[in-house]
Amino acid sequence: MKVVLFCGGLGTRIREYSESVPKPMVPIGYQPILWHVMQYYSQYGHQDFILCLGHKANVIKDYFLNYKRVSSSDCVVSNFGKKVEILGERPPDWRISLVDTGIWRNIGERLVAVRHLVEEEEIFLANYSDGLTDAPLPEMIERFRKSGKIACFIAIHPPISFHLAEFDEQGVVQRMRASQQSEIWINGGYFIFRNSIFDYIRDGEELVLEPFNRLIEDGNLMVYRYEGFWRAMDTLRDRQVLEEMIERGDMPWRVGHDVPAAVAR
Repeated sequence: MKVVLFCGGLGTRIREYSESVPKPMVPIGYQPILWHVMQYYSQYGHQDFILCLGHKANVIKDYFLNYKRVSSSDCVVSNFGKKVEILGERPPDWRISLVDTGIWRNIGERLVAVRHLVEEEEIFLANYSDGLTDAPLPEMIERFRKSGKIACFIAIHPPISFHLAEFDEQGVVQRMRASQQSEIWINGGYFIFRNSIFDYIRDGEELVLEPFNRLIEDGNLMVYRYEGFWRAMDTLRDRQVLEEMIERGDMPWRVGHDVPAAVAR
Protein backbone atom coordinates (compact mmCIF):
# COMPACT_ATOMS: atom_id res chain seq x y z
CA MET A 1 0.00 0.00 0.00
CA LYS A 2 1.46 3.36 -1.03
CA VAL A 3 2.06 6.11 1.53
CA VAL A 4 1.77 9.80 0.60
CA LEU A 5 3.83 12.02 2.89
CA PHE A 6 3.25 15.78 2.91
CA CYS A 7 6.68 17.39 3.28
CA GLY A 8 6.27 20.83 1.72
CA GLY A 9 5.09 23.09 4.55
CA LEU A 10 7.06 26.03 5.93
CA GLY A 11 7.04 24.85 9.56
CA THR A 12 6.57 28.36 10.93
CA ARG A 13 5.90 27.19 14.50
CA ILE A 14 9.35 25.60 14.73
CA ARG A 15 11.16 28.31 12.79
CA GLU A 16 14.41 27.88 14.72
CA TYR A 17 14.98 24.74 12.63
CA SER A 18 12.72 25.18 9.61
CA GLU A 19 14.62 28.23 8.35
CA SER A 20 17.53 25.93 7.50
CA VAL A 21 15.75 22.62 6.85
CA PRO A 22 12.12 21.67 6.06
CA LYS A 23 10.11 20.65 9.12
CA PRO A 24 10.10 16.89 8.33
CA MET A 25 13.91 17.00 8.33
CA VAL A 26 14.21 18.35 11.88
CA PRO A 27 16.27 15.70 13.70
CA ILE A 28 14.89 13.49 16.45
CA GLY A 29 17.83 11.52 17.75
CA TYR A 30 20.15 10.72 14.86
CA GLN A 31 17.49 10.82 12.16
CA PRO A 32 14.89 13.36 10.94
CA ILE A 33 11.33 12.90 12.15
CA LEU A 34 10.41 12.01 8.55
CA TRP A 35 12.61 8.90 8.83
CA HIS A 36 10.81 7.84 12.01
CA VAL A 37 7.42 8.29 10.33
CA MET A 38 8.58 6.17 7.39
CA GLN A 39 9.89 3.51 9.77
CA TYR A 40 6.46 3.35 11.39
CA TYR A 41 4.83 2.46 8.07
CA SER A 42 7.71 0.27 6.93
CA GLN A 43 7.48 -2.02 9.93
CA TYR A 44 3.92 -2.88 8.81
CA GLY A 45 5.09 -3.66 5.27
CA HIS A 46 4.22 -0.33 3.61
CA GLN A 47 7.48 0.67 1.94
CA ASP A 48 6.41 2.54 -1.20
CA PHE A 49 6.51 6.24 -0.33
CA ILE A 50 5.50 9.35 -2.26
CA LEU A 51 7.01 12.51 -0.79
CA CYS A 52 5.22 15.75 -1.68
CA LEU A 53 8.05 18.26 -1.51
CA GLY A 54 7.93 22.04 -1.36
CA HIS A 55 9.88 24.25 1.06
CA LYS A 56 13.59 23.42 0.72
CA ALA A 57 12.83 20.37 -1.42
CA ASN A 58 16.53 20.03 -2.25
CA VAL A 59 17.35 19.21 1.39
CA ILE A 60 15.05 16.18 1.38
CA LYS A 61 16.25 15.08 -2.05
CA ASP A 62 19.89 15.32 -0.99
CA TYR A 63 19.18 13.31 2.16
CA PHE A 64 17.76 10.34 0.27
CA LEU A 65 20.09 10.57 -2.71
CA ASN A 66 23.04 10.33 -0.33
CA TYR A 67 21.41 8.03 2.24
CA LYS A 68 23.56 5.23 3.63
CA ARG A 69 21.65 2.36 5.18
CA VAL A 70 24.55 1.59 7.51
CA SER A 71 23.96 4.94 9.23
CA SER A 72 20.91 3.47 10.96
CA SER A 73 22.32 -0.03 11.59
CA ASP A 74 25.02 -1.69 13.66
CA CYS A 75 27.88 -2.63 11.39
CA VAL A 76 31.44 -3.91 11.12
CA VAL A 77 33.92 -1.81 9.14
CA SER A 78 37.15 -3.27 7.79
CA ASN A 79 39.77 -2.70 5.11
CA PHE A 80 39.96 0.96 6.10
CA GLY A 81 36.28 1.54 5.48
CA LYS A 82 36.15 -0.19 2.11
CA LYS A 83 34.22 -3.17 3.48
CA VAL A 84 31.07 -2.73 5.56
CA GLU A 85 29.01 -5.58 7.02
CA ILE A 86 25.59 -4.87 8.52
CA LEU A 87 24.92 -6.71 11.77
CA GLY A 88 21.51 -8.25 12.35
CA GLU A 89 18.50 -7.61 10.15
CA ARG A 90 19.17 -5.46 7.11
CA PRO A 91 17.29 -2.17 6.82
CA PRO A 92 14.29 -2.26 4.46
CA ASP A 93 14.73 -1.19 0.86
CA TRP A 94 12.23 1.64 0.55
CA ARG A 95 10.89 2.86 -2.78
CA ILE A 96 10.68 6.64 -2.61
CA SER A 97 9.11 8.99 -5.17
CA LEU A 98 10.40 12.54 -4.63
CA VAL A 99 7.89 14.96 -6.18
CA ASP A 100 8.25 18.74 -6.03
CA THR A 101 4.65 19.92 -5.55
CA GLY A 102 5.50 23.62 -5.12
CA ILE A 103 6.25 25.87 -2.18
CA TRP A 104 2.91 27.63 -1.72
CA ARG A 105 0.47 24.79 -2.29
CA ASN A 106 -1.78 23.53 0.48
CA ILE A 107 -2.25 19.87 1.46
CA GLY A 108 -5.19 19.31 -0.88
CA GLU A 109 -3.27 20.69 -3.85
CA ARG A 110 -0.23 18.56 -3.01
CA LEU A 111 -2.37 15.43 -2.87
CA VAL A 112 -3.94 16.18 -6.25
CA ALA A 113 -0.45 16.81 -7.69
CA VAL A 114 0.52 13.16 -7.03
CA ARG A 115 -2.82 11.65 -8.01
CA HIS A 116 -1.23 9.91 -10.99
CA LEU A 117 1.09 8.01 -8.65
CA VAL A 118 -1.75 6.43 -6.65
CA GLU A 119 -4.32 5.96 -9.43
CA GLU A 120 -3.85 2.17 -9.34
CA GLU A 121 -4.35 2.01 -5.56
CA GLU A 122 -7.81 1.16 -4.25
CA ILE A 123 -6.68 2.34 -0.81
CA PHE A 124 -3.64 4.42 0.11
CA LEU A 125 -2.22 6.04 3.23
CA ALA A 126 -1.20 9.65 3.89
CA ASN A 127 0.49 11.58 6.66
CA TYR A 128 1.49 15.12 7.68
CA SER A 129 5.03 13.81 8.38
CA ASP A 130 5.45 15.66 11.66
CA GLY A 131 3.96 13.36 14.30
CA LEU A 132 4.51 9.92 15.79
CA THR A 133 2.13 7.36 17.26
CA ASP A 134 1.92 3.72 18.30
CA ALA A 135 -1.58 3.29 16.88
CA PRO A 136 -2.14 -0.23 15.46
CA LEU A 137 -2.06 0.50 11.73
CA PRO A 138 -3.27 -2.94 10.52
CA GLU A 139 -6.36 -2.63 12.72
CA MET A 140 -6.99 0.90 11.46
CA ILE A 141 -6.81 -0.25 7.84
CA GLU A 142 -9.01 -3.29 8.40
CA ARG A 143 -11.67 -1.27 10.19
CA PHE A 144 -11.61 1.30 7.38
CA ARG A 145 -11.77 -1.37 4.68
CA LYS A 146 -14.85 -2.97 6.25
CA SER A 147 -16.57 0.41 6.73
CA GLY A 148 -16.84 1.18 3.02
CA LYS A 149 -16.07 4.84 3.79
CA ILE A 150 -13.89 6.98 1.54
CA ALA A 151 -11.66 8.66 4.13
CA CYS A 152 -10.48 8.10 7.68
CA PHE A 153 -8.18 9.93 10.06
CA ILE A 154 -6.88 9.16 13.51
CA ALA A 155 -8.61 11.24 16.19
CA ILE A 156 -6.73 11.95 19.39
CA HIS A 157 -7.15 14.09 22.49
CA PRO A 158 -5.08 17.31 22.38
CA PRO A 159 -1.78 16.48 24.09
CA ILE A 160 -1.57 19.96 25.63
CA SER A 161 -3.17 20.17 29.05
CA PHE A 162 -5.61 23.00 29.68
CA HIS A 163 -8.78 23.57 31.69
CA LEU A 164 -12.20 23.78 30.08
CA ALA A 165 -14.84 26.08 31.54
CA GLU A 166 -18.55 25.57 31.04
CA PHE A 167 -20.78 28.52 31.93
CA ASP A 168 -24.27 29.89 31.32
CA GLU A 169 -25.39 33.06 29.51
CA GLN A 170 -24.81 35.16 32.65
CA GLY A 171 -21.22 33.95 32.91
CA VAL A 172 -21.82 31.74 35.94
CA VAL A 173 -19.41 28.80 35.76
CA GLN A 174 -21.16 25.45 35.80
CA ARG A 175 -18.20 23.11 35.49
CA MET A 176 -14.39 22.97 35.25
CA ARG A 177 -12.51 20.00 33.88
CA ALA A 178 -9.17 19.02 32.35
CA SER A 179 -8.94 18.82 28.56
CA GLN A 180 -8.07 15.13 28.73
CA GLN A 181 -11.38 14.47 30.45
CA SER A 182 -13.37 16.15 27.70
CA GLU A 183 -14.80 14.84 24.46
CA ILE A 184 -12.56 17.13 22.43
CA TRP A 185 -10.85 15.20 19.63
CA ILE A 186 -8.48 16.57 17.00
CA ASN A 187 -7.15 15.37 13.66
CA GLY A 188 -3.91 13.47 14.33
CA GLY A 189 -2.61 13.66 10.75
CA TYR A 190 -2.66 9.92 9.94
CA PHE A 191 -5.04 9.30 7.01
CA ILE A 192 -6.44 6.38 5.02
CA PHE A 193 -8.10 7.12 1.67
CA ARG A 194 -9.90 5.32 -1.08
CA ASN A 195 -9.02 6.57 -4.53
CA SER A 196 -12.43 8.20 -4.86
CA ILE A 197 -11.23 10.89 -2.42
CA PHE A 198 -10.18 12.85 -5.52
CA ASP A 199 -13.83 13.18 -6.56
CA TYR A 200 -14.35 15.38 -3.50
CA ILE A 201 -11.44 17.81 -4.04
CA ARG A 202 -11.82 20.96 -6.15
CA ASP A 203 -9.01 23.15 -7.46
CA GLY A 204 -7.19 25.07 -4.73
CA GLU A 205 -9.01 23.50 -1.80
CA GLU A 206 -7.44 22.55 1.52
CA LEU A 207 -7.92 18.83 2.20
CA VAL A 208 -9.67 18.90 5.58
CA LEU A 209 -12.01 21.83 4.87
CA GLU A 210 -14.31 21.71 1.83
CA PRO A 211 -13.51 18.12 0.72
CA PHE A 212 -14.02 16.69 4.21
CA ASN A 213 -17.29 18.60 4.59
CA ARG A 214 -18.52 17.04 1.34
CA LEU A 215 -17.55 13.63 2.67
CA ILE A 216 -19.46 14.36 5.88
CA GLU A 217 -22.57 15.32 3.90
CA ASP A 218 -22.39 11.95 2.11
CA GLY A 219 -21.60 10.01 5.29
CA ASN A 220 -18.23 8.93 3.91
CA LEU A 221 -15.79 10.24 6.56
CA MET A 222 -14.85 8.23 9.64
CA VAL A 223 -12.35 8.48 12.48
CA TYR A 224 -10.26 5.97 14.35
CA ARG A 225 -10.40 7.16 17.94
CA TYR A 226 -7.14 6.53 19.74
CA GLU A 227 -6.09 7.29 23.30
CA GLY A 228 -2.60 5.81 23.21
CA PHE A 229 0.69 7.51 22.39
CA TRP A 230 0.62 10.35 19.87
CA ARG A 231 2.90 13.37 19.67
CA ALA A 232 3.27 15.99 16.95
CA MET A 233 6.42 18.07 16.60
CA ASP A 234 4.93 21.54 16.33
CA THR A 235 7.21 23.39 18.75
CA LEU A 236 10.70 23.18 20.21
CA ARG A 237 9.14 21.76 23.38
CA ASP A 238 7.57 18.94 21.35
CA ARG A 239 10.94 18.17 19.79
CA GLN A 240 12.59 18.15 23.21
CA VAL A 241 10.01 15.64 24.52
CA LEU A 242 10.59 13.30 21.57
CA GLU A 243 14.36 13.71 21.85
CA GLU A 244 14.29 12.78 25.52
CA MET A 245 12.17 9.72 24.76
CA ILE A 246 14.69 8.47 22.22
CA GLU A 247 17.57 9.07 24.64
CA ARG A 248 15.75 6.82 27.16
CA GLY A 249 15.14 4.20 24.50
CA ASP A 250 11.42 4.83 24.85
CA MET A 251 10.13 4.70 21.26
CA PRO A 252 6.55 3.41 21.37
CA TRP A 253 6.09 4.02 17.63
CA ARG A 254 8.36 1.03 16.95
CA VAL A 255 6.93 -2.49 16.59
CA GLY A 256 7.20 -4.51 19.79
CA HIS A 257 5.57 -1.90 21.97
CA ASP A 258 2.39 -3.37 23.44
CA VAL A 259 -0.72 -1.29 22.76
CA PRO A 260 -3.34 -1.67 25.51
CA ALA A 261 -6.67 -2.82 24.06
CA ALA A 262 -8.52 -0.06 25.94
CA VAL A 263 -6.87 2.85 24.14
CA ALA A 264 -8.27 2.16 20.67
CA ARG A 265 -12.00 2.44 19.96
